[in-house]
Amino acid sequence: MTMLAAASTTVPPESTQQAIGYPSLFLLVLIGALVPVVPTGALVSSAAVVAFHQTAPFSLALVFVTASTAAFLGDVTLYWLGRRGMGSKNGSRWLEAIRSRAPEERLTQAQGKLAEHGVAVLVLSRLVPAGRLPVMLACLLAKWPMRRFARGNLPACLAWAVTYQVIGILGGSLFAEPWEGVVAAVALTVVISVAPSVWRRVRAAK
Repeated sequence: MTMLAAASTTVPPESTQQAIGYPSLFLLVLIGALVPVVPTGALVSSAAVVAFHQTAPFSLALVFVTASTAAFLGDVTLYWLGRRGMGSKNGSRWLEAIRSRAPEERLTQAQGKLAEHGVAVLVLSRLVPAGRLPVMLACLLAKWPMRRFARGNLPACLAWAVTYQVIGILGGSLFAEPWEGVVAAVALTVVISVAPSVWRRVRAAK
């Protein structure tokens, strides 16, 4: 018991949080990039809130590096799987998953913008809610090589991580308690994610 008590006092709570938090953030963002059901933006904002309230140096920088790296690796892996599906006679479940989340109208818009603006569209696709997969599918249909996609996707993931981290920092700076900042950051990211689809429905109803 004495040894356990001594061990618990030598490991600061922040060190324990970081040891668990950063690998968890990396894994969840990576999964969210492959299976787009995990709200990765909210995860990054929440992690940024917690890091903002920590005293350890470079906490926010570690959140940025962890989130952007995981997002990039997830996107590149999904694109590689999609390319394999495009080359297969029977397709693949990964390619079908991308197609199912890229409505025909959004895909047509993505193809037009991709043809007009090229790599720059990838950056915007990461920042626009539900914009990533239609643009990724447009890149697949345009037969972009992996190197070209990765070169454009890198700044996209960096911009995405910065954007949602700033949301978290704002939430953390407004509230004294970390959990209050997390709630505010999650609420804001949900609003940002839902707003475009609500706006489209309102315009369609008119």
